[in-house]
Amino acid sequence: MRRSLKIATTSVALVGLIALAGCTTDPNVVAPESSEEASDPAENEWFDQELFDTQMAQREVVPEGPEDEPYLQHIDAEMVDTSQYASTGPKKACFANASISNPWRQTGWITMNQQLEVLQEAGVISEMETRDAQDSDDTQIADIDYFISEGNCDIFLISPNSTAAMTPAVERACETGKPVVVFDRGVETDCAVTFIHPIGGFAWGIDTAEFLIDNLEEGDKVVALRILSGVDVLEHRWAAAEKLFDEAGIEAVDYFTGADPAEIKSIISDELAKGDVHGIWMDAGDGAVAAIEAFEDAGVDYPVMTGEDEMSFLRKWKETELTGLAPVYSNFQWRTPLLAAQKIFAGEEVPKEWVLPQVPIEAGELDEWLEANDGMPDGHYAKFGGENLPGYPDVWQERQIP
Repeated sequence: MRRSLKIATTSVALVGLIALAGCTTDPNVVAPESSEEASDPAENEWFDQELFDTQMAQREVVPEGPEDEPYLQHIDAEMVDTSQYASTGPKKACFANASISNPWRQTGWITMNQQLEVLQEAGVISEMETRDAQDSDDTQIADIDYFISEGNCDIFLISPNSTAAMTPAVERACETGKPVVVFDRGVETDCAVTFIHPIGGFAWGIDTAEFLIDNLEEGDKVVALRILSGVDVLEHRWAAAEKLFDEAGIEAVDYFTGADPAEIKSIISDELAKGDVHGIWMDAGDGAVAAIEAFEDAGVDYPVMTGEDEMSFLRKWKETELTGLAPVYSNFQWRTPLLAAQKIFAGEEVPKEWVLPQVPIEAGELDEWLEANDGMPDGHYAKFGGENLPGYPDVWQERQIP
């Protein structure tokens, strides 16, 4: 199969629109020039067969940990001793955050702060000083160095803006001898006490591609909408999906959109003008409604589609009754770094790589998740995991962002 790659122009102003792995987007990465050359999925520089196989298997593993607390569960964990950090009294956490520039990160940030309230009342955390890098590598590097020089941090919590650029700063934090917890996006060092993340991008790509393949025929066309290039989790999502589409004989064309609804509509309209589009694949759900509306505007049948557990997509999925799947990049992971800090200061073992469950929402569960999140805004994420925290549901409904 020959795959054409189209690049939609993006600007810095569009970065704030990116929703998920908003959780995994690096606004400093510039999309490559457009190319009409054929691309062999096997030659994708982001494809890693070992990681693909690992994440495929982890999708089937029953996580260990409390059944009703997925943010404390873990998969295939190697536990590490933290007794060297055991001490009494409330501790100061220093959080270097990539940004809260999109709904996924905002939902997580709200949840994290409500978890912080619980630990402050328990006398575990005295305060959490947070510096927001606003999607800038340079700013986040300066933020981490500020925390190091300040010298008042008992633990460093870091959600990296990007992978390679943040590695040296994370290593400098580790050299202080204070515990470091990395979550969401990774870095190229294992010096942190624990690295917390859902299963990963390959698992997302496998779940979504298999769903489309199961519901399409060989030779059908899928349009892949990608928010940004050069970010590991996003690239892994596409690398896995591209491999499976190629093997199944599905024609897949992909575009970078910057999560701009107008650009998404334009792309879909152009593709529909060329012929039938049978499926839509997304590496993040922001803009999913715009993609669906493009089919409505054209007066054609809805596609088979994968979006995300953002409420706007779930509601549109229900309204249209299209054949859909909502993959998840578990938003409840924003609770886990603070809970990891609690364990570390208690001298309890934690996973070296803390792999959280990542379970898509299927059609049979749609009504359940819509009901559970009734009243939540469209930018909320259904599997946010904060139902047992103080302020629920009002804080999330009102988007009380600290």
